Amino acid sequence: MKITDGPDFASSSLPRHLFRGAVGLGALIGAFALLPFYGPATLLLAPLGLVALRGCPMCWAIGLAQTLSRGRLQRECTDGRCELKAAPR
Repeated sequence: MKITDGPDFASSSLPRHLFRGAVGLGALIGAFALLPFYGPATLLLAPLGLVALRGCPMCWAIGLAQTLSRGRLQRECTDGRCELKAAPR
């Protein structure tokens, strides 16, 4: 029996996920790095970064792990004991 409970932060492809990470982290870094040059208006980049990262950098990192393992691993639970196994090909 395959159980897939909990949030899913994975993207449909690895390039798409990496692009989201570049946009998100770039926007967050830019929001604060450009603050001395362009003023508080640059803080408007922070929400864009958080949306691209789906809430937080840790959520993006979890999604990266899920995207990488999608189709390669599956969690199986029997008799209250769960383990990760290689997905059948």
